[in-house]
Amino acid sequence: MKNITSPACSPTSSRRGRLYSIIDGLEVEVSVTSNPYGLELDQLFGMAARINKKRGFLFVSRLLGKHIPVVPSASLGAGALLGCLYAEEALKRPSPLEADRLRAMFASRREADEGYRELMARKIRIEEPTLFIGFAETATALGHSLFDAFEGNVTFVHTTREEIEGLVPPIRFEEEHSHAVAHRCYVEDSSVFREASRIVLVDDEITTGKTALNIIRELHAAFGHRDFAVASLLDWRSVADRERFAELERELGIRIRCLALIEGEIEVKGSPLEEGAKEARDAFEPLPDFRIRRHDLSPLFEHAGSSPEDRARSPQLGSYLLHTGRFGMSAADGEALDRSVARAAEQLAAHRTGSRVLCLGTGEFMYVPMRIAERMGDGVYSQSTTRSPIHPLRREAYAVSSAYRYDSVDGEEVANFIYNVEPGQYDEAFVFVEREYDPKRGASFERALSRLGVPVVHLVSFGTSDDRRDGE
Repeated sequence: MKNITSPACSPTSSRRGRLYSIIDGLEVEVSVTSNPYGLELDQLFGMAARINKKRGFLFVSRLLGKHIPVVPSASLGAGALLGCLYAEEALKRPSPLEADRLRAMFASRREADEGYRELMARKIRIEEPTLFIGFAETATALGHSLFDAFEGNVTFVHTTREEIEGLVPPIRFEEEHSHAVAHRCYVEDSSVFREASRIVLVDDEITTGKTALNIIRELHAAFGHRDFAVASLLDWRSVADRERFAELERELGIRIRCLALIEGEIEVKGSPLEEGAKEARDAFEPLPDFRIRRHDLSPLFEHAGSSPEDRARSPQLGSYLLHTGRFGMSAADGEALDRSVARAAEQLAAHRTGSRVLCLGTGEFMYVPMRIAERMGDGVYSQSTTRSPIHPLRREAYAVSSAYRYDSVDGEEVANFIYNVEPGQYDEAFVFVEREYDPKRGASFERALSRLGVPVVHLVSFGTSDDRRDGE
């Protein structure tokens, strides 16, 4: 199928494909070899410069809802679309929707809403025990939405950058090119790993594939898994990278299927930026009538660490939601989460006053906020904060125009960022924090929120403390 591209980040035609001139001589040349649904490249990504000595560029996804605001159903639909591709390529079963309908989901909000809801009404049933693993932090929502396209004997877990006191992760591996390399998999019951006969790894982008190979080695060594799939929005592995996958298959006697919405190769020219990410020079000063309204949704959701034994093992557990995928979940758990999401969306929609609304998740806590946003009506967009340091630049077609830095609200010594929010862009914002929110630790976060140029911010928390639980 012929690939169709649209301009993004000053692309020019080249001998091999598209040349993206990013900044200060940093260029990425892209050649596409597979595009199974005929998607336009400009629908999938823009380009920006990372502040990272190991990798100086970033494909800034227009579907993930991380750095760029998205229509919630389009982002959730992107995960479901990967699920359709998995059904066709790995399970050899037809997609619930025709290719034209799937492609149209990214053309308008109406098409995205209708397509996503139809896919959720026609989930793909799997009988073979299958575990989906989403990679933190960027692909937590993507992995969850792919998992949610299926029903039957399916489970989901996402990796985490966070270290939870008192818990020992059965799987730990490295993402070598990242600004934060350590991944952990926490599950309340390790049978989630033992009983799976097929593993589906989900990431937003594969550049070399080393991260996937690292976890495949760990899973094979710990649990003997032999059947793997790697699903991503973009796959840029070189011939040498693909040969490393084949070598590992031969070495371990395993099978690895790889599938993506776009496959191709990239050639990088120029050097990474070395300066730290900074706010845009014209960062907005707080509005004189700026105000924060606070909401506690913890009674609507189940929490991890509900028993005294769990809390004794890890005092942190109770501050996390149970059904995010962080601790493993089944399709039945997904149905319980659906009910909680519906109640939360109804409650927050009653507080909505703006016509242009941003729903902002925080870090790895992306999927639940996005699901709530999808049910809050027209004019709602979704994205998330991130740890990834990106150079902001006000230039046509450059994918990150503004950056707001703040300190982690969870007490970690980690810088976080909010990207691409401009003064006057929204009337109102709902900001979602999974764990119990401490205003003292959140002082830096609230300063950043006050500078977004959004007059009303609803700060929504979900976590509970031991004292509050004991008093219930």
